[in-house]
Amino acid sequence: MPIYEYRCRDCGDEFDAIQSFSDRPLRKCKKCGGKLQKLVSECSFQLKGSGWYVTDYGKKDHSNEKKKYDDKKKEKTTSKGKSSAKKSNKS
Repeated sequence: MPIYEYRCRDCGDEFDAIQSFSDRPLRKCKKCGGKLQKLVSECSFQLKGSGWYVTDYGKKDHSNEKKKYDDKKKEKTTSKGKSSAKKSNKS
């Protein structure tokens, strides 16, 4: 549900209200009963549930993945070196 900001024209009190899109705008201040003005502000929204923060995600150990990648890279370069050495011996 969206969060709307209001300001009382009489006492100057500012507050937020969580309202549905279908709800009518608030008209009277709860503190003094004055007329409210709906403010235009930056987009505001609430993030709910897990997974929105870094602390919510499990941490992986990337050192094993890097080692596997490096090992595969070494195998490719060694196999390329051997095949080119064999070709040069034949000629």
